[in-house]
Amino acid sequence: MTKDWKTRTKLVHAGIRRSQYGEVSEAIFLTQGFVYDSAEQAQARFIETGPDEFIYARYGNPTVRMFEERIAALEGAEDAFATASGMAAVNGALTAILKAGDHVVSARALFGSCLYILEEVLTRYGVEVSFVDGTDLAQWEAALRPDTKAVFLESLSNPTLEVIDIAGVADLAHKVGATVIVDNVFSTPVFSRAIENGADVVVYSATKHIDGQGRVLGGVLLGSKEFVRKKAEPYLKHTGGALSPFNAWVMLKGMETLDLRVRAQAAGAQALAEALEGDPRLARVIYPGLKSHAQHYLAMRQMGSGGTVLSLDLKGGQEAAFRFLNALELITISNNLGDAKSIVTHPTTTTHQRLKDEQRAMLGITPGLVRLSVGIEDPEDLLDDIRAALAAV
Repeated sequence: MTKDWKTRTKLVHAGIRRSQYGEVSEAIFLTQGFVYDSAEQAQARFIETGPDEFIYARYGNPTVRMFEERIAALEGAEDAFATASGMAAVNGALTAILKAGDHVVSARALFGSCLYILEEVLTRYGVEVSFVDGTDLAQWEAALRPDTKAVFLESLSNPTLEVIDIAGVADLAHKVGATVIVDNVFSTPVFSRAIENGADVVVYSATKHIDGQGRVLGGVLLGSKEFVRKKAEPYLKHTGGALSPFNAWVMLKGMETLDLRVRAQAAGAQALAEALEGDPRLARVIYPGLKSHAQHYLAMRQMGSGGTVLSLDLKGGQEAAFRFLNALELITISNNLGDAKSIVTHPTTTTHQRLKDEQRAMLGITPGLVRLSVGIEDPEDLLDDIRAALAAV
């Protein structure tokens, strides 16, 4: 039935499991373990669990399962496994299928922690990783090999907002039998068409748009039942990356308003980008919804939107960027994104500070670049705040 529901309906109703009390709001099952009626029942459950049977909170929980089923219905995936954070989902998706001697191809424009897993963790255990310009399909094709086990990319890169052709990369990767893993945080579950475009696995930091109100950590990976239950679940449940039931409940509540929030945020981001483009104090306004963006038409085809985040490159480098950030009154300085509150970040000194200068330069992360995650405030108020801060610079 859920396949016939529209997005907003899925976000409110998909995955609901009511107890014998018939509660309206989803119940929080704050329990570590579960009781069996007999030794035989315990034995049977450890062999195979049914849809409403659980063993231990690290393996599964009714509240967590509601969240998994709801996000899977929204994404169009067969199944999902919720994790303690977005990085637990990224690590789980990669590590669950890789071993020493395997080869991975990745886009080089990634969040700092994703780069750490690929550059430091996987290579430490004998996995070979090749990095490419994610926007160049020729580089993907040249890097892929018969022994390539997986490819990894951010569908919309952090923080320079490059848009990667998921369908193009997936077509090339599948020819060599590689699993396509897409970090889809910036695209959001609302605008996501990753699985439709050929992604095998989609990962989210649920901390971002799914919670959307700065409360809790969480993550999720989605894909086929074969991948989620046979490959990802054994690794994640034994290494302890499970999502807290309370956090899962918060995510369920966040999902009820996810479509409304994200569409308002994206509309605000579009309005701000259009108003700021051409400002003489800015070297660049980067937003996929602008026709000046190098992958604008791909973004419209793949997402139908420019997303909720734009980046501003201030003339004057880090000094100008810091003056700008410190002059803002409405917009908050933090390193999160996808929140109902607008948040601004200076990637060079925070999220991407561990990168070498030459790496940042190659990725287009300049000292004057600031990343703006647009919230649900009135765009006119946000624009006034940004213009006043630019004037202070």
